[in-house]
Amino acid sequence: MLRVEMHNSANSLSLKLEGRFTGDDAESTRTLITRCREGMRLVVDLTDVIFIDSVGEEVLSFFGRSGAEFAASTSYTLDVCERLDLRLARDGTSDTDTSRPSRRNGRRTPHSPYSKSEKL
Repeated sequence: MLRVEMHNSANSLSLKLEGRFTGDDAESTRTLITRCREGMRLVVDLTDVIFIDSVGEEVLSFFGRSGAEFAASTSYTLDVCERLDLRLARDGTSDTDTSRPSRRNGRRTPHSPYSKSEKL
């Protein structure tokens, strides 16, 4: 089952996806991109997605080719974004925040919770 929440503003469209992004549900979501006018920012929030099949991956790639940015915070959704080379949306955290992986140009930069002197 998939739940889609849409938030539309003057210059952006946000899609929040929850559940399983698969098959017909993913294809139906593709049609929502038609609401995104030329030059409008599209942000797709994958935070609460638990599974994506090949159809869902194709739809996400389509969104990415259309210029969408993606919000992903779980290891699963971050991995999907990395494999599909999807651009992550800026969330306002600084690059020096080591509490979670930093992303530059869509690639994960690992941070150790230990300083170099603490490693064994």
